[in-house]
Amino acid sequence: MIELLAPAGSLERLKIAYLYGADAVYVGGYNYSLRANAINFSKDELEEAVNFAHNLGKKLYVTVNIVLHNKELNGLIPYLEELSKMNVDAVIVSDIAVIKAIKDNHINLEVHVSTQASTLNYEAALFYKSLGVKRIVLAREASREDIKIIKDKTGLDLECFIQGAMCTSISGKCVLSNVVTNRDSNRGGCAQICRWSFNIGDEENIFSMTPKDLNMAEYLEDMIKIGVNSFKIEGRMRSVYYIATVVLEYRFLIDKIKNNTLTLNDVKYASDIMNRCANRESVPQFYDKLPTEDEQYYLGREELSNQDFLGIVLESNDNYTLIEQRNYFKIGDEVEFFGPNMETFTVKINKIYDEDKNEIEVARHPRMQVYLKLGKVIPSYSMMRLKIFDKSSYL
Repeated sequence: MIELLAPAGSLERLKIAYLYGADAVYVGGYNYSLRANAINFSKDELEEAVNFAHNLGKKLYVTVNIVLHNKELNGLIPYLEELSKMNVDAVIVSDIAVIKAIKDNHINLEVHVSTQASTLNYEAALFYKSLGVKRIVLAREASREDIKIIKDKTGLDLECFIQGAMCTSISGKCVLSNVVTNRDSNRGGCAQICRWSFNIGDEENIFSMTPKDLNMAEYLEDMIKIGVNSFKIEGRMRSVYYIATVVLEYRFLIDKIKNNTLTLNDVKYASDIMNRCANRESVPQFYDKLPTEDEQYYLGREELSNQDFLGIVLESNDNYTLIEQRNYFKIGDEVEFFGPNMETFTVKINKIYDEDKNEIEVARHPRMQVYLKLGKVIPSYSMMRLKIFDKSSYL
C-alpha cells in the first residue's frame, strides 16, 4: 500500500485535499488534539468529513495526540466511542493511556502512534505492536537506516513525513514554548520559539535556530522501496493553496513512480513549485545524513509570502469561468490554471469581467468574483496562479 496523507484544518481544506489527490486526510477533533490554534472539527463537521471521505473511497484519521493529565481521563472513553461510531478510519495517538483505553474497552478504532512519541527504534515499535497498534508515524528525525531496520524487524505500517515544518528539538520533546511563554507545546499551544530571532548583544547580532522545512521529493522512490506505506504532509494550519499545490505535486510524483516513468526533471519541477508556496526553503533533513548548517537558519532569514495564488474556480462553462479572487491580478498577466483531473495550462489574461459581465482592468478587491473567457471548461476548485516556471523547460 502506498498512501498520500494530507492535513486539513477545516472542511474546505479537507475537501481540497481529497479532490487534489490525497488518499487520506488527518484532522483534529473537538477534544484531545494538538494544534490548539487550528480550526479543529466539531462533531457535526467530523461526521460530514467521514461521509465525504468514504463516498470517495478514501480515509479519514483523527488526532487524539495530546499528553493527557489526570483530569482529562474522565471524558476519554466516551470520546473514543463517539469516534468509533462515526466510523473514522484511525486515531493518531501519542499517550499510552489512549492506546490502553481503546484496547481495554474493546473500542473499534485502528491506532496509529503519533510522531509525538518520537519512535526511532524497532524495540519501541515492537512494544506498540504488542498493544495492538497498526501503524507507527516515525519521528521526523528518522534516517533511511532507521526506517529500513524498523520495517524489517516489525512489519508494521510505517508513516513518514515528506513535506512541511521541522522542529528544532526531537519530535514531541520541545519545552521551549513552555519555558518562554507558558504555552505547552505537547498540549497544542506551541508558540514556535524556534522561529523567533534573538538579540545576543546588539541589533547586528541576531541569532535564530530555525530548521529549514522538509522536502523529500528526491527520495520518494527510495522510501517506497524500503517499505514506507504512508507519505505525510505537515500543515493543518496551512492555506488551501498550499494544500492543493503540495498534494497535487506529490500525487503526480507517486503516480509517476507507480508507472515507472519518473524522471529527475519531474522531481525538480515538483520541488520548485512546492518551494514557491512556502515561506522557508526546504531540504531532505535527516534522511540521508545529519543536518548541517546548510539545513538551518542561524543568523537571520527572510520569510517572504509571495502573491502567486490569484484565485479559485467556482464554476465554468464553454463561455465563462467564474473565479473568486485571492490576490491582485490584471489584464496582461500570464497565469496558470491547475487542479484535479486536468492538465495544467497557461493563458494570458486579455479581458476581465465583473459579476455583471462589464469589462474591468484589474481584480483588486479581496474575494471579489470575476469572469474570464478561457475557451474551455475546467473543474470547480481548480486554482489560478501566476506563471513562474515554464514546465516545458523541464522536459
